[in-house]
Amino acid sequence: MSLYESLKKQAYVNVENYESLCRELNDFLADNPEISGQEFQSSQKLVDLLREQGYQVEYPFAGYETAFKAVYGKSGHSRKIAILTEYDALPGIGHACGHCTSAAISLLTGLSLKDLQDQLDADIHIIGTPIEETDGAKCTMVKGGVFDGYDMAMMVHLYGENLLAPKLQALDSYMYTFHGKPAHASAAPWDGKNALNGVQLMLHAVDMLRQHVKPDVRMHAVVRDGGLAPNIVPETSSLEIYIRSMNRAYLNELAQKIDDCAKGAAIATQTTFDKEATAEAYDNLKANATGDAVLAETYEELGLEIGDTEKIFGSSDAGNVSMVCPTFHPILQIADPEVAIHTRAFADMVKSPRAHKGIHIGAKILILQALKIFTDSEKLAAMKADFEK
Repeated sequence: MSLYESLKKQAYVNVENYESLCRELNDFLADNPEISGQEFQSSQKLVDLLREQGYQVEYPFAGYETAFKAVYGKSGHSRKIAILTEYDALPGIGHACGHCTSAAISLLTGLSLKDLQDQLDADIHIIGTPIEETDGAKCTMVKGGVFDGYDMAMMVHLYGENLLAPKLQALDSYMYTFHGKPAHASAAPWDGKNALNGVQLMLHAVDMLRQHVKPDVRMHAVVRDGGLAPNIVPETSSLEIYIRSMNRAYLNELAQKIDDCAKGAAIATQTTFDKEATAEAYDNLKANATGDAVLAETYEELGLEIGDTEKIFGSSDAGNVSMVCPTFHPILQIADPEVAIHTRAFADMVKSPRAHKGIHIGAKILILQALKIFTDSEKLAAMKADFEK
C-alpha cells in the first residue's frame, strides 16, 4: 500500500470518528448566527472544541478578538498548511453564505489530519478568520505576515453547484461624500450648491462607463446620505460603491476612472468631494494549475459533478491569501442551483441532510488535496512553481 493510500485510510477513519462532533458544531453556529466582528460566541465555541481535542490555541489572534490559531502537537515540520476557517453570518439572514458548514468542514479536516503531521512532514494549523463578509480579516492578516511561510492554504465554500476553482473577483469599496452649500430650496435656491446632484451625476457617469469596461467587471452602489429635508438644498450627500474585476491591476485602473466620474460630477455641480475606503481591498484568487488538477482528481474520486466553470462567484479575502501562498477555495453543492447564496432559502439549507453530508464530503476534499500533494514531491514542486509564475 502506498503512503498516500495508507494515510487516506487513516484519515477516513478519523472523519467517521469526528463527523458527529462537527455536525453538532455546524448546527450550533447555524442556530446562533453572529455578524462580522461580533463572532464572540462562535469563535469561543470553536476554540473550546479545539482545546478539548488537544490543540494549543492562541485566542485572540492577529489583533482580532474573534480570530484564533490552533496548533496540534509539536510544530517544526519542514512544511506548513493553513486550514482557513470562516464563521461570520449575514445581518438578518443568518448563515446564508454557509459559513457555519464551512467552519465545520475546516475543523473536521484539521481533526482528521492532526495525527498525520509526522508522515506528511507538515504542520497543519487551523486559522480562525472572522469578518469575511465585510472588512476581510484575512487581508489584515496577510499584511501582518500571518500566512508567510505556509506551503498551502485551503478551505471549502458552499453553493448550489460544485466548482473547483471559483472565479473570485478583486473588490474595492469606497465612500464618496460630496460637499455643497445649504440654502432654502424655494426662497433662495440660487444660493445653494446641491451635494445630492453631485451624487446623482456621479451615478449617471458610472452607468455610462459600464459599456466601456471588460465583461467581468461589476459596479454597484447605494446612496447613504441624500440630504435632510426637501426644502433644504443638501449640503452633504454620500455614495458607497463596490467595484469588482477578475484582475487586480485592471481594477486599480478602473478605480481611477470612477474617481474621474466623481471629479466630473463635482465640477458640473460646483461641489467638492472626498473619498475613503469602506473596507479592506480584496484580491482575485490566484490560479494554480497543479493544485486545480489535483482538485479535479479528487472531485472525480468522490463522484462529484463539476458545475459551470465560467461562472463568476463573487469576492473573498481568500484571494489575498492566494497572493502569498498557494490557496485553494473549492466549492461544494448543498442546495439546488436555483437556490442562491445570501438568501433566506440558502440559510434554510445549512442544517439540512445535504449540508450534513456536505461536511463529510467537504472534509474529504481538503484531506485528499493535502495528501495527494504532500505525499508526492513532484506535485508539491509543481504547485510551488505554478505559484511563482
